[in-house]
Amino acid sequence: MHDIRAIRENPAAFDAALARRGLSPQSPALLALDAERRAAILAAETAQAEQNKASKSVGAAKAKGDEAEFERLRALVADKKAEVAAMNARAKELDAELTDLLLGLPNLPYDDVPDGKDEADNVEIKRWGTPRDFDFQPKEHYELEGVKPGMDFETAAKLSGSRFVVLSGGVVRIHRALAQFMLDTHVEENGLSETWTPVLVREEMMVGTGQLPKFGEDSYLTREGWWLVPTAEVTLTNIVNGSTVEESYLPRRYVAHTQCFRSEAGSAGKDTSGMLRQHQFEKVEMVSVTHPDASDDEHKRMTACAEGILEKLGLPYRTVVLCTGDMGAGARRTHDIEVWLPGQDTYREISSVSTCGDYQARRMNARFKPEGGGKPEFLHTLNGSGLAVGRALIAVLENGQQEDGSVDLPAALYPYLGGKTRLAADGTLA
Repeated sequence: MHDIRAIRENPAAFDAALARRGLSPQSPALLALDAERRAAILAAETAQAEQNKASKSVGAAKAKGDEAEFERLRALVADKKAEVAAMNARAKELDAELTDLLLGLPNLPYDDVPDGKDEADNVEIKRWGTPRDFDFQPKEHYELEGVKPGMDFETAAKLSGSRFVVLSGGVVRIHRALAQFMLDTHVEENGLSETWTPVLVREEMMVGTGQLPKFGEDSYLTREGWWLVPTAEVTLTNIVNGSTVEESYLPRRYVAHTQCFRSEAGSAGKDTSGMLRQHQFEKVEMVSVTHPDASDDEHKRMTACAEGILEKLGLPYRTVVLCTGDMGAGARRTHDIEVWLPGQDTYREISSVSTCGDYQARRMNARFKPEGGGKPEFLHTLNGSGLAVGRALIAVLENGQQEDGSVDLPAALYPYLGGKTRLAADGTLA
């Protein structure tokens, strides 16, 4: 959420930043509502002062036996009391309207974020690894002979509908091994704190990280009022919801492996083959809570953590900075890491690492106390995939595929597979 005081101080800069996201000027409506809200607050305070003054005079008039003055003052007190209540109610109503407007606006992009309309305008900043030169036509993951016995879309469709999968045999063991490998790497080498969190959350938690109120159609709401998390970003970031922590508490670096749920609203007909885009999937999520001065360096560190997983798996990738038109609403800057998929002959996103500034912290009212004293300040929050497990599985299968439909697996996974090194063409680990 945005600071209305900052908008008040420099509305032109605020509108210019939103214009980079393709939005029309928002400050006129916001400031008009803010002015009316402040006027209602001032009117309530003025009426309260007049009520207090009249209240003090009521007793004096009574003591003097001046019944006419007593009745006049008593009526004035009653009138002012009603006026105070009305103005306070109006101020509360206007404050709610202003908050709703602010909650619906996206974050402001940093100055170094490239301008653009869509993914075609993203800017590549790094490329690692060389895509393998196949001496046969590489297939997509779900076409491989060794994968077919362990990746069942028909049964999943019977159970749940489209965009679900049942994994079994060697394939599901590789999937599980990837998650374990990612967690161990982040905990043992990257210094993240492993955390296990619920996948059902209250509505205010979704508001805190920005999935609500504007993007509710992208997630699932249960009949009991809980939301299924689209990512562990929701739970990990909201650990500090409503908290004021000591500066020495920072930074906090979390990692969690969870099921994630997304409706994929608006993606009909997109990536329908295989398990690239599912309603239910697993992700290893990283979240950092930092001092504002440290958030830029933390963004670089988190990006390197995600890249390091791909490097250990020997998977070629490229990293891009998303342009203003392709960036998520809550981010001020996003690095997308795209892994090479030979079956599609292209790079596909496997991680988005975003720095949000104080945007989420304001929504959550999450602050820290400066060590040198002074007023509490809003924290900065960051989040990123480290990585999407299903997409990592796809990349491992496609990059390691052999002409007979078997798959040579990355050495980093051997310890997690009981020393097995390949997925055989019959779907077993060998």
